[in-house]
Amino acid sequence: MTATPTTTPATPDWRTANRANWDERVPVHAAGPFYDLPGFVAGRDTLRDYEPAEVGDVSGRTLLHLQCHLGLDTLSWARRGAVVTGLDFSAPAVAAAADLAARIGADDARFVTSDVYGAAEALDGRTYDIVYTGYGALCWLPDLTRWARTVASLLTPGGFLYLAEHHPVADVLSDDGRSFEEDYFERTPIVVDYPGTYADPDARLDATVTVQWQHGLGEVVTALAGAGLRLDFLHEHAHGHFRVPAGSPAPQSYSLRATRPR
Repeated sequence: MTATPTTTPATPDWRTANRANWDERVPVHAAGPFYDLPGFVAGRDTLRDYEPAEVGDVSGRTLLHLQCHLGLDTLSWARRGAVVTGLDFSAPAVAAAADLAARIGADDARFVTSDVYGAAEALDGRTYDIVYTGYGALCWLPDLTRWARTVASLLTPGGFLYLAEHHPVADVLSDDGRSFEEDYFERTPIVVDYPGTYADPDARLDATVTVQWQHGLGEVVTALAGAGLRLDFLHEHAHGHFRVPAGSPAPQSYSLRATRPR
């Protein structure tokens, strides 16, 4: 969720509004210090310490990153030996990710333009050893049941989803990280009008309206179970939310792995 938004009553078409907003974010994010592309090219890694430890050795394994944005996490997996594909609904983001791959010599990395729900068709029915989704992705999806079914269809038998996300409790806390500011159980679309971006609050975008959703932890796990995936673990972490200060008594992020049975 973005900070200090203005909520508006009308709900626009979520794909059109969100894609326009994310298209405009790309040059701001690519040029600014938040993503630090020069540092990444020089060797900086963007994965949290627990992610490689929980995923394990990815050498030679096929990995699909859904909602990859600029591709930094995607390419961090490539540097560890994975054969990566990144998918994002923003064509400018996909172009920026492909350019970044070329700059670091990740010649086998592939980037595809599609929203999540159209991924199976966009990827020509290919399946992967690992489907990866990183921070700040699920809030942009209205239907987690459909998401989970899509993920399951993209996995090889024995393959797994690895998800690392902002904890839904942290998403509804106030900036002090200790008191609730929003309703955890709210499931209606949240229409936000915000001219900046988390990576640059002072940026002034033209496409300022986005549509987001809150998803509880139980909703995520139930959707994956309903899609036939077996939950291997669910870990909650005391760090990882960019807005909640360190030392908050609430969980700030979580990670899970769910396997498609053979």
